[in-house]
Amino acid sequence: MSAFPADAGLYQPTHDEKTFALLVYVLGIFSGFLAPLIFFIVKRDSKFVSFHALQSLAWHIIYFALVFGGMIVMFIAIFATIATHPADHGKPPLAFFGFFGMVWLIAIGGGLVNLVLGIIYALKANRGEWAEIPVIGGWILRKVIYG
Repeated sequence: MSAFPADAGLYQPTHDEKTFALLVYVLGIFSGFLAPLIFFIVKRDSKFVSFHALQSLAWHIIYFALVFGGMIVMFIAIFATIATHPADHGKPPLAFFGFFGMVWLIAIGGGLVNLVLGIIYALKANRGEWAEIPVIGGWILRKVIYG
């Protein structure tokens, strides 16, 4: 459960709220940030669904920022290496393989984490738990419950 007391606004959600929270995570696996954003906008009246939608949305934004930032660093490194790499050398620049591999591993690893988090927290949401994703969950719960 959560570190918050039972009377802090955490209630037992209805069956529909549990189902919507489950869908937030399951559809988020396939649609990225779109499904959590749509559920957050449509189901603002439910604190339970809003909490889970914001958690999923925050995770997808962090994941997107990491992958996008990694791609920017990779392209800058590749172009900087190509500009300083002699053309007659015949071998590809090392920065291409190093940064490309690192960004690819981050993207694939994040995709696997996305899948695992989606399944675990979908099951917890379907059981009616106010389960917090580490680091961001507590902050989001305070914002949803206390405004």
